[in-house]
Amino acid sequence: MRADSSMRADRPRKTTHAARKTSSAVRKTVLRKTSVAARKNPLVLGAAALTAVAALLTAALVIRAESGEDGNSTPTAGIDLERRITDYTARFGADTGYLEPRRADRQAVARAVGLLLDGHRDQAAARLDALDFDLRTITDSATGRRYAEIADRTDTGPTPRGWGRVYVDLSAPARWSVQIPHPVADARTEQLGVGALRGSPGGVLVLAGAHRDAGVGDAADVAHRRYTVFAAVCAELAERGLPGIQIHGFADDSAPGYDVIASTGRASRESRADARTLANALRARDFEVCRAWVRSCPLEGRTNEQGRAAAAQDSTFLHVEFANAIRTDRREAARAVAAVNVVTARWAKRTPHPGATG
Repeated sequence: MRADSSMRADRPRKTTHAARKTSSAVRKTVLRKTSVAARKNPLVLGAAALTAVAALLTAALVIRAESGEDGNSTPTAGIDLERRITDYTARFGADTGYLEPRRADRQAVARAVGLLLDGHRDQAAARLDALDFDLRTITDSATGRRYAEIADRTDTGPTPRGWGRVYVDLSAPARWSVQIPHPVADARTEQLGVGALRGSPGGVLVLAGAHRDAGVGDAADVAHRRYTVFAAVCAELAERGLPGIQIHGFADDSAPGYDVIASTGRASRESRADARTLANALRARDFEVCRAWVRSCPLEGRTNEQGRAAAAQDSTFLHVEFANAIRTDRREAARAVAAVNVVTARWAKRTPHPGATG
């Protein structure tokens, strides 16, 4: 169900004051020394110029590292993952546009994710670079945990494709996923996703890259579209046997009397044990839960494409809808995340699929 949320102005990343000051000082010193050397002896100009280039490159690397723009494996420090994702999704709107990916593109992104999970980071990075995606490592300041971030470079340009992001916990083998198909449209579901990712090791966060109403028709509604990067990545994870939980939001009057609607979509019966664990954890925290495997509930997710893909692989899939009053109240949201983490903690302890490595 759709829910409105306030839009925050996008704030592009800035280099730190120390980095800018260091760069400026290096540049001025190098240029001054080069000029003096050239006046005294023109023959040393070439050597001085080489020294200048080396120093300026060093300064650029300092800025790049301190601004969190490292595209290699060196982790950046002090990044609040929730703020990073909130700043990213703040620009989403129904009029921001969306480009439908070609089959080759969506499959290539999914294969790159698979390579990363298999420990082939360099190969994954090369494939992603050819697709205009960045692969970098960030360190979450709230947990100290390192994550690989796969991000569409076009999202910083004038015409974003809206193909989304993937975050992979590097502290443990990948064992489960949390999926956010409707960020902003289902207000604050992306924040719930971050909370779930932080709560248990071995998680993979799959985040849609556009508002569900962006683009033409329902092209950007990734929960109900098979031919998207989001669907391809989730299918890759399901093929590896990773259980997944997909988080949605509904307006309070869409299911009066309920705080949460929990279902397994079209997934196999094996999903029900985990669904019952989640429902019990929610009820233990005083949430009223509609259990779709017990009674008829609205918004059961029967037409969800990721649920269908999971069912085809006999992989566990949970479809969870949270009322707006839960998502937009920080205390209530924290309690909801704690319930979700009861399930993900169990998933984190399971033997990972042979192909899913850290």
